[in-house]
Amino acid sequence: MNAFNSLLEKIENSTTLDFGDIFSESIELFKKVWVQGLVMLLLMMVILIPFYLMMYLPLTGMGILDSYQDTSDINPILMIPFFIFIFIFSIVAMVISFGMKASFYRICKHKDLNIAGSDDYFYFLKKPYLGKVIALSLMTFGISLVSMLLCVLPLIYAIVPITLVNVIFAFNPDMSASEIIKAGFKLGHKKWLLTFGLIVVSGILAELVGMLMCFVGIFVTVSFAYIPVYFVYKGAVGFNDSVEVDNVPN
Repeated sequence: MNAFNSLLEKIENSTTLDFGDIFSESIELFKKVWVQGLVMLLLMMVILIPFYLMMYLPLTGMGILDSYQDTSDINPILMIPFFIFIFIFSIVAMVISFGMKASFYRICKHKDLNIAGSDDYFYFLKKPYLGKVIALSLMTFGISLVSMLLCVLPLIYAIVPITLVNVIFAFNPDMSASEIIKAGFKLGHKKWLLTFGLIVVSGILAELVGMLMCFVGIFVTVSFAYIPVYFVYKGAVGFNDSVEVDNVPN
């Protein structure tokens, strides 16, 4: 039996998970990884802020120009490079976010199971995984877009599998992108209500606690919202001790 079929079988035969247990375990793990979660968020900001500046400078310039003269006669074709840049930037942001979150889940496994390993925040943004991260980012974006076009309910349903795709990839990086997507929907369908509840409650709690810490605390608490799905995967699938994902990619 190959790894993909084995994963699907484990998902199908998974036992009932307890909301309270997962939430409690998430709090305990957060105490161990909040620093890594903060570092991950700060690194993402440092990488993406220059792109945001490049994106908003043309808009700022047009606003200043508009205050001095009528810009209604500006050729719309001149804006095409700007829209192309926004599209490319969106893809870059999705890829970086997906890859760094997957790397964060790898760190969570280390801290949870007391595995010795480096806190490599760019682990999945290197060869041989970068191509698959790009593919999965585009695929999940496409699924989200189609779900949104089909109105609200499909999007609400798709949130859970899309979120689980990230953690499934983190611990099964050698599977194909299509297999990871299928496994995400399989696990998402099997544990949808539990996972959705955990995502909503942990997200609200992370935001509320962050706001109580003078809003700046949100940078510290935001990573808590990512942790419950790690325990959903751990409880439903578990980890194969014979498979080691902690080798440094070439």
